[in-house]
Amino acid sequence: MKLTTNIKNYYQNLWNTCEIPQEHKMTCKMILSKILNNKKRYLAVAKEAKVPWSFIAVIHNMEASLSFAKHFHNGDSLNHRTKHVPKGRPLSEPPFTWEESTIDALKFKKLNHINWNDITTVLFQLERYNGWGYRKYHSDINSPYLWSMSNHYTKGKYIKDGIFSPDAVSKQCGTAILLKIIDNRELINL
Repeated sequence: MKLTTNIKNYYQNLWNTCEIPQEHKMTCKMILSKILNNKKRYLAVAKEAKVPWSFIAVIHNMEASLSFAKHFHNGDSLNHRTKHVPKGRPLSEPPFTWEESTIDALKFKKLNHINWNDITTVLFQLERYNGWGYRKYHSDINSPYLWSMSNHYTKGKYIKDGIFSPDAVSKQCGTAILLKIIDNRELINL
């Protein structure tokens, strides 16, 4: 998948019109507080991996519920290589540190080679990290990985790798939503 003008416009429009309904604001703020408490760890990995700290933080929330005892790749335990997709990561010997796993995941996805020049690139890479299933097979649904807990998402989600439920509702705060809050607080410049 390539970041075309149409896809850029799609992301930019969603970003510009994104709102967080009142019933989700407290949850999102609590997550942001936990992220900011660990900002130094995100900054250290960001420096080595050449990926924005905020990008790392919001994926960490989605994949591992901000746990530093789980793989950044998918939330599996750091005591062994990943068992879920992507399987067998990192290639070195366990147990792993969170930093080691995170850098491996970012480099495995080749995110260390991205020109992080605008929000549409960031949103595209967030969706790429999670996978193109919504865009390819459920284009009427904005990916909850990005837009859950916003005015741009109501229901429909993958409940397991490759298993989609049209009635399931994501209970996580989407990555774009957290970035929007971070951006609104001027903690990053998007």
